[in-house]
Amino acid sequence: MPKMKTNRGAAKRFKLSGTGKVMRRKAFASHILTKKSTKRKRNLRQGDVVDATNVKSVKRLLPYL
Repeated sequence: MPKMKTNRGAAKRFKLSGTGKVMRRKAFASHILTKKSTKRKRNLRQGDVVDATNVKSVKRLLPYL
């Protein structure tokens, strides 16, 4: 049986936490930052857990995660 291929775009965007949850980066943190408040920008820096409804599809893209 051949090895399964990992989706390289997804591999760069998701990782596992220590407890096994799939983590992601938050959106809207890359440009047009002047109008966003300092608090909002600070909260965008932290990673976030992938929603339970999307975990199955992310794990399909990353078979060895």
